[in-house]
Amino acid sequence: MTPDRLAQLTGLRHALHQIPEVSGAEEKTAAYITTYLRAYAPDRLLTGLGGHGVAAVYDGAEDGPTVMIRCELDGLPIEELSDQPYRSTHAGRGHLCGHDGHMTMVAALAEDLAAKRPARGRVVLMFQPAEETGKGAPAVVADPAFGEIAPDYAFSLHNLPGLAVGQIALCSGPANCASRGMRIRLSGRTSHAAAPQDGVSPAGAMAQLLPGLVALCGGTDLGADYALVTLTHARLGEATFGVAPGEGEVWATLRTVNDTRMAQLIEEATALVGKVCAEQGLGHEISFDDVFEACTNNPEAVAVLQKACDRVGLGVAMQDRPQRWSEDFGQFGKGAKAAMFWLGSGEDQPQLHNPDYDFPDAAIPVGAGLFRAVVSELLDG
Repeated sequence: MTPDRLAQLTGLRHALHQIPEVSGAEEKTAAYITTYLRAYAPDRLLTGLGGHGVAAVYDGAEDGPTVMIRCELDGLPIEELSDQPYRSTHAGRGHLCGHDGHMTMVAALAEDLAAKRPARGRVVLMFQPAEETGKGAPAVVADPAFGEIAPDYAFSLHNLPGLAVGQIALCSGPANCASRGMRIRLSGRTSHAAAPQDGVSPAGAMAQLLPGLVALCGGTDLGADYALVTLTHARLGEATFGVAPGEGEVWATLRTVNDTRMAQLIEEATALVGKVCAEQGLGHEISFDDVFEACTNNPEAVAVLQKACDRVGLGVAMQDRPQRWSEDFGQFGKGAKAAMFWLGSGEDQPQLHNPDYDFPDAAIPVGAGLFRAVVSELLDG
């Protein structure tokens, strides 16, 4: 990649960094990406996929497989801590997971494909909405327009702090854990604080549920029986001294390596809540949000990534365990041979979702180059 082109792509990344939008509200980001892609004359440009999703399609000269390269549009509802001139201009919002960098690397392919179409098949550059909530990929796949561009192969990346900038890591099989948010609403009866015996307080149930849910953790670290419950929020009544509370909430994130273990963990957590509430005379309601199924790398797609790394002279570190964090990219693997790789974003880089995280521009040529090599490997021979 020439210095001029890297400077251009860095400018794109910085522009995207300034306009972060949360999941489901990526209207300005999608419009910016759409305008950028039009300059590189895709054969088709689809918008509004699963919400604000955008897809640019480049057709090859001959029949062949459809290869999708996917990135994410959304930012996070976190205030950015930065003194950079390109820091977020949206209060309480930040590109603190690197999706601005991911978009830039996928957008870089548009220029390459505009200059030279693949020999066969077609390439779909997918800019997916709402990854952070797990709602985006299912919505895109369910969109009738997606059926027209459904891929045979799907590839994606995520940057990885703690790994040297530009280093590639990859695993075959489980790649990202399943997770979901569990919201437990407890309902009793409010009373005066001077007569708590006249009410039914959730306090006792919460005192049991907080340690009880955590006790459901188990299994070997990131093995098939791994289960993690993380308490994320608890609320009891209102902030007042005169009322004995009659309602409360507990939120927890459930996490497993595979979907089968997740179903078991949900059953265990639900049974615990039911038992405790019955003993305490409480009503309860359980709901789930931010639902992510496990993300699994297809071995054939992994082999393509390994060959692509060889093609561009990149070493790849094979790993034997998935990431703990979740990804909705696995939805595309239900209909395609799919794999995600990890791209180092710095050994001293703040962790993802930290307010001072910032994607390293030096990683742009590596990710863009590897995606380009994947396309060549499958469609150019």
